[in-house]
Amino acid sequence: MSQEKKRNGFYGENFELKKYFNYTTIVKNIPFILFLSTLAIFYIYNGHYSDKLTRKIGESEKNVKELQFEFKTLKSEVIFRSKESELLKVVEPIGLKELKEPPMLLSDTRAEINKN
Repeated sequence: MSQEKKRNGFYGENFELKKYFNYTTIVKNIPFILFLSTLAIFYIYNGHYSDKLTRKIGESEKNVKELQFEFKTLKSEVIFRSKESELLKVVEPIGLKELKEPPMLLSDTRAEINKN
């Protein structure tokens, strides 16, 4: 009856845990256990790092959108202020006025004499 109570393991064979988890087996597998522990730590670190990086990317994208909006606003303001009518309004208090006649062309008479 004691033989009938043996546990059947994989594929109907007798399987005893004591056979695989004794002191010598554990000592022999310490490098492998350390390797697996290192992999687990690296896996956890990588997950945290990717979350942190995703947050930074999101913040950067938000900043880029804000800067693009600010750039477009300033650009439109500069274009508006560089219109001729707006420039006239700005320089009128200084005393500058728009020319009504075309500018005079100045020429050097000595240069014409030297050419001939």
